Amino acid sequence: MPRRQEPTARQERLGAELRKLREAAGLKGRDAAALLGTDSAQISQIEFGTAGVSEERVRRLAAHYSCTDNALIAGLVAMATDRTRGWWEDFRGLLPTSFLDLAELEHHASYRHDIEFLTVPGLLQTEDYARAVFSYRVPELPKEDTELRVRHRMQRRTVLEGADPIPYEAVIHEAALRIRVGDRAAARAQLIHVLRLSEVDHITVRVIPFDLDSFGGAWSAMMYVGGAVPQLDTAVRDAPHGTALIDSEAQLGAFRALFRKVETVSLDPARSRDFIHKLAKEL
Repeated sequence: MPRRQEPTARQERLGAELRKLREAAGLKGRDAAALLGTDSAQISQIEFGTAGVSEERVRRLAAHYSCTDNALIAGLVAMATDRTRGWWEDFRGLLPTSFLDLAELEHHASYRHDIEFLTVPGLLQTEDYARAVFSYRVPELPKEDTELRVRHRMQRRTVLEGADPIPYEAVIHEAALRIRVGDRAAARAQLIHVLRLSEVDHITVRVIPFDLDSFGGAWSAMMYVGGAVPQLDTAVRDAPHGTALIDSEAQLGAFRALFRKVETVSLDPARSRDFIHKLAKEL
């Protein structure tokens, strides 16, 4: 297979998971290379995502690494053999690759959990709200770049509103619901949109009100994307210079526990809907 110049985050993740299995088995790259009849450089390329790997090689490597988790192996095989050219590819070369990587991650997700404190989660945003978010960027984006980002964000909503939606749960702080990212009309339309989606069977929205006692978790904003198996989950957090995709087993466990903790103290879905409805009426 030809060497990739710019592997996607999904391709890099496959390589990283194969490297984790190799290291857990106490083997060197040269050991894997000997099994496949290649050299250590080729193994490095596979593990960094710059070279593809066939289903047969994934299964041989997994067996050599004494991996007996059939569900994990099936998930890795799916990552290695998937040839999907998703809608996000239309934006390649037009938007930063992190936008494309997030859309691809969501496309393959088994579920999605969000915690947000200052903005409505991207998957729940209206077009006007998203446009107001992107328009506030410094330095200001050219109008055509802003519209590309808005269009990309609206297409991402297919994972919730398309033919095969994923289970989704969002915990949103009252601050995010009250901050008027756009004007009054846009703010009300955004609340009504969240309220409508919260009534859909596969979507759960919970609210953390301002008057909740002893809440110190305002630092815990995150996206959590379920993989084919828990080992292939991904936590997504905003970083100073872009988006950070987190996949270490220890950190994933911590993020799962964090979501359950924040979820526990939030209003239940019915009370959250009443809360959002009341806010919309006040506008």
